[in-house]
Amino acid sequence: MKRAALLAAVVIVAQALLIPLFVGPAANMAPRDLPIAVAGPGPATSAITAKLQAEEGAFTITQAADATAADQLIRDREVYGAFVVTASGVEVHTAPAASPVVATLLSAAAAENNAKVVAVVPLPADDPRGAGFTAGFLPLLLTGMLAGILLVVLVPLKWARLLGSLGYAVGSGLIGSVVLREWLGVITGNYWADAAAVGLVGLAASALVAGLGSVFGPPGIGLGALTVFLVGNPLSGVAGAPELLPQPWGDVGQHLPAGAGATLLRSVAFFDGAGSAYSMWVLIAYAVGGLALIAVGRSTRPAVQPVAEPVREPVAA
Repeated sequence: MKRAALLAAVVIVAQALLIPLFVGPAANMAPRDLPIAVAGPGPATSAITAKLQAEEGAFTITQAADATAADQLIRDREVYGAFVVTASGVEVHTAPAASPVVATLLSAAAAENNAKVVAVVPLPADDPRGAGFTAGFLPLLLTGMLAGILLVVLVPLKWARLLGSLGYAVGSGLIGSVVLREWLGVITGNYWADAAAVGLVGLAASALVAGLGSVFGPPGIGLGALTVFLVGNPLSGVAGAPELLPQPWGDVGQHLPAGAGATLLRSVAFFDGAGSAYSMWVLIAYAVGGLALIAVGRSTRPAVQPVAEPVREPVAA
């Protein structure tokens, strides 16, 4: 009875903590040092720059010489969009593939000022609002976490866990990218680059959970699940952008597998890998660390059950 009451109390406390963790970032989305470019002659862009700077802490502004330079900043993932002053008026250049939410915010600003909207890096035709990318990324985390748990629970030898993590990553990358690209059409780009990104996300998640579980047992599995999904997912910024989340949580999320994985896959799928270096190294660190923990962890062998001797019936003389 006491144990049941204690477990119920623990779950209730966990619920009380998880609800604000999931709801808080989503309910408080707003630009926070959001990188934006302003392009055109200095005197013509001064009013736009002053208006953006009036919202203190909302935007980080980069000056660009013209529309071509601004669009290159967008393709390099240096900025999310640009206000461009041209001979015919002001244009707002966006990158829905980088963040549909930010693109919508910029498009709303353009509508208020009767400015033309130019989508420099659009989303695929099969996923025009980006909801498919967000929904498709979630199973990558869940299956990676599940693979790590199953490796600890069902695979007793640590060398087999190492091979299992690597094998899962390869299969996840090859099959997952086919599903996301060819079946659902929510990512584009080079197939092998997409497969490598998906596989690295899977390896980081599965190896981390399996490694922590190999060293610390069930508490390690719980810590891995907390890092990969329960905390990592709401702080990932996959539904919006890290710069829209309350800080420092947006930055924290980019140092967890979920946030780094979402950034890497976006960069590889839509921007030819631009802006992916840091997130790739974060995932590599988790993957290598998880594999190292598996290697130094303990193997678990199932207990050998004694074989019962068959009961022999007495033979009548």
